[in-house]
Amino acid sequence: MKDPDFSLLQQQVRGCKACGLAATRQQAVCGEGNFRSKVMVIAQAPGELENKAGQMFVGPSGKIFRQLLTKSRIGADEIYMTNLIKCYIPKCRRPSSREIAECSKHLEQEISLVNPKLIVPLGFHATRYILMRFDLDRPASKDYHTLFGKLIELDDQLIYPLRHPTALLFNTEKRNLMEKNYGRLRTVMDDVLND
Repeated sequence: MKDPDFSLLQQQVRGCKACGLAATRQQAVCGEGNFRSKVMVIAQAPGELENKAGQMFVGPSGKIFRQLLTKSRIGADEIYMTNLIKCYIPKCRRPSSREIAECSKHLEQEISLVNPKLIVPLGFHATRYILMRFDLDRPASKDYHTLFGKLIELDDQLIYPLRHPTALLFNTEKRNLMEKNYGRLRTVMDDVLND
């Protein structure tokens, strides 16, 4: 069953023309999963295959992401997944500050609708956005990796940054550490879901 507010948000995302990505995308990719979950995973942006399919995590990094979830005993139906940027960014370049500013309006609506207890940003850009959103100290860009796998506890929110699964496409030596950090997500989720 769809929530009417989510249906409206998805229409807004699909029809968004707030930045130049609207001209180069095939389709905007809306968030997916359990919108009644207390756990929200925020990735960076859709890849080429996501752009074609209109779905999250269907490309190479999506395959790795789902492997990490399965190994950690996390079902996709337990979480809500979305992106900081809803449209494919040509050549997978970094998102611009304008693209983040415009697209984060959709993300803010999602956060308001889902009202997650636990936010799991994947990778540098999603993590930086969430730290800025909550007015938290941010490390130098080169030191963001030190936050991955560390639980940040706020008064009524938990933030658990993780490395984006794309990292394993470029460096398989990170697999053990990433499996450990994703595995800890199961423990954190259990605490949140049983709270």
